[in-house]
Amino acid sequence: MSPDAAVRRAAHRVVLGAFEGPDVPAWLPGLVEDGLGGICLYGNNLTADPADALTLAREVSALSPALTLALDEEGGDVTRLHYATGSPYPGNAVLGRYDDTATTDAVAAAIGATLKSAGIWLNLAPDADINSNPRNPVIGTRSFGDTPDLVARHTAAWVGGLQEQGVAACVKHFPGHGDTEADSHLALPRVDADLETLRARELVPFVAAIEAGAATIMTSHIVLPALDADRPATLSHAILTGLLRDELGFDGVIVTDALDMAGASATIGIPAAAVASLAAGADLLCIGPSLRGRGPDDVRDVVAAIVAAVASGDLSAARLHDAAARVDALAASYGTDVVPADPAVVDRGLTLGGTAAAAVLDEIGTFRPGTPLVVRLETGANMAVGGAAWGDLGIDATTLVPGADGGLDVAEVASYDGPVIVVARSAAADDRAWTWLRSLVEQRPDTLVVELGWPSPEVMTLPRVVRGWGASATVSRVVGTAIASALAESTGEER
Repeated sequence: MSPDAAVRRAAHRVVLGAFEGPDVPAWLPGLVEDGLGGICLYGNNLTADPADALTLAREVSALSPALTLALDEEGGDVTRLHYATGSPYPGNAVLGRYDDTATTDAVAAAIGATLKSAGIWLNLAPDADINSNPRNPVIGTRSFGDTPDLVARHTAAWVGGLQEQGVAACVKHFPGHGDTEADSHLALPRVDADLETLRARELVPFVAAIEAGAATIMTSHIVLPALDADRPATLSHAILTGLLRDELGFDGVIVTDALDMAGASATIGIPAAAVASLAAGADLLCIGPSLRGRGPDDVRDVVAAIVAAVASGDLSAARLHDAAARVDALAASYGTDVVPADPAVVDRGLTLGGTAAAAVLDEIGTFRPGTPLVVRLETGANMAVGGAAWGDLGIDATTLVPGADGGLDVAEVASYDGPVIVVARSAAADDRAWTWLRSLVEQRPDTLVVELGWPSPEVMTLPRVVRGWGASATVSRVVGTAIASALAESTGEER
């Protein structure tokens, strides 16, 4: 192979592309033949049936064992396989609060076994961010907790459980997205902590992940002035090479968070961000969900920019070939044949996950007599979570209102004769919804507020709050069962 051809093939190998819709596009086999590094599946690829997602994954994985097939299956709020119904597994916040690493290992193993049965061998999980800022708009219940040691031990357990099933973990978002109040999908967040704080807090879970043998680590689109005042981590040589490679000794694949996110490419564009990230030390470039209808052009633009950067000397050929070799090594280790899921592994994860979700739930208390009115309070969702199903408590109620953001009359709800239950995800995140809820609670202090997001300080000032620590199908089912039980046992006394 000529040097030019080798560069072009290597440029393909470092790209994690995407396509639209639930079918394999006609153009994909050609890019795979050219050496495409991988495909990431997103919500726009999936139907309401998880079986369809598994079928699609098997069709993609059959194109080449060297093709990385990835998705975000964190459990809890962030799910792709169960996008329409909600994940059957609790997310990190439940697992961290339950604090049994064997359960965390079992949940990750069950997810891994399911993925491996479809040929998916790179899972963009777990989230190792420490949610030290309770108002974080993008991490929240995706985090195991708000302390370094807790997050570290559960990150290691999740990595172990997943990789035991032959699926590579991708620990994110290095060097830590927990102490932010901006969403890097939409802006460029900053973490202004000093270096001592970063080493004692943000970096601890990533060190644990490296020690646990994590195959890959994902970058964050965040500026951390203590490490690099000018560039977000994804584009920073000081952070990716100086800190992650040289100081922490990580020798696996560095995967970027999606480069279509504003934190990475809003000012320079995706191709330029791809080149800058490679030069900084990244190996596999995630270019996002291809929502612009451009098909293979997203990949080709990035490949062309990489080839041009090598030709001009802006990117060394050695750095490119090193990145491609790391991707090849990852495929050689994990890109094996489809392995049927062991039902015992899946059942154990489901059972232990359900036990954890029930154990961390707050006491429900008693209700006044009558059939409840359940109001679902919509406060939106970040792009990582998307439109995944959430909040169906499955209890008999007078009505379920899906959009109570001020359009529902507070006085009418407050005058309802039976119990009033408001289910929300980050109830204080939307000003209109929060104003509505506070007004309702002032008039009906016995209102039960079911908080399925990370409970902010404002929410915890309300008189009656039950925290679910996530909005997965498992959590909703457990909360609904507990409420139904409390309703059945109600003495009729108001609380």
